[in-house]
Amino acid sequence: MNGWILAAAVVLAGGGAVVLWGVTSGPLSRRVVAQNLATSMACPALLLLAQGYDRPAYVDLALLMALMGPVGTLVFARLLAADLAAALPGARGPVWAAAALGAVVVVAVCVAAGPGRAMVKVLVTGALLIGGNIVASRALSGGFEGVRRG
Repeated sequence: MNGWILAAAVVLAGGGAVVLWGVTSGPLSRRVVAQNLATSMACPALLLLAQGYDRPAYVDLALLMALMGPVGTLVFARLLAADLAAALPGARGPVWAAAALGAVVVVAVCVAAGPGRAMVKVLVTGALLIGGNIVASRALSGGFEGVRRG
């Protein structure tokens, strides 16, 4: 076991515990936020595992998950809009912590990968992961200021 795999195990254990707690307890709003955080924890773990096992296919899986995870959260936000309007979730701490974790992992993997196509893929994955997480979480908490609900 090397340091990359150990870091992935720590991310999965810590993030998995938070996600499991959020999904199994509390109101609907907490469960939807926990579903969004599951993607935000799995993608950095996949990037770390890709580096640890030297498997570029894991980066492709992380890229797909970073793209589709927030889309799934936005679908939930749209379908459950009436139920979520009663109690808007406020999870700024976990959202920004997940974004920071994603940024740290992306920078570490980029430094290890060096310049090239692999680094570009990791940077795109990181941008989708961080941006998608923030947009989806903001949509869950009531949307953006000045944007008309439709």
